[in-house]
Amino acid sequence: MEITRETDYAIRCVLHLSESPNDVIMVDEIAKAKSIPKSFLSKILQKLAKANIVKSYRGVKGGFQIAKAPREINLLNVIEAIEGPVAMNRCAVDKKVCSLICNCVVHPIWVDLRKDVEKKLRRTDFAKLIESQKR
Repeated sequence: MEITRETDYAIRCVLHLSESPNDVIMVDEIAKAKSIPKSFLSKILQKLAKANIVKSYRGVKGGFQIAKAPREINLLNVIEAIEGPVAMNRCAVDKKVCSLICNCVVHPIWVDLRKDVEKKLRRTDFAKLIESQKR
C-alpha cells in the first residue's frame, strides 16, 4: 500500500483545519500553509466535504471548516475519503475479485494486514496529531 500525493495533501489539509476548528479558512491560505497546489486542493476539499470531514461555505467570507471535533476524525477516515478502502490486496476488501480465495494460503495474511492497518489508522485521530506536533 502506498499513500498517494492526493491523500498526503488531504491529511495536511485536515490537519491545518483541525488546528483552528472554529475558523472558516480559505483555500488560498490552506494551500500556502501546507504547500499544496490550489487547483488540486479544491478537488481534494470536495471529496472531504462529500465524506463530511469538512464543511464548505460559499461567498465572500467562504472557505472550509473542519466538520467535527479533531478527536472524531482519524487518519482512516481521510484515507478512505480519498482512496476508498485500505488494503494490501483487493481480495481483502472484496472476496468476489478472486476465485482462488478458498485455496489461497496468503489471503488470511492480506485480511489480517488490512485489519491491523485499519486499527492503527483508526486510533490516530487529528487531536493526537496536533498534540504530537506541539511537542
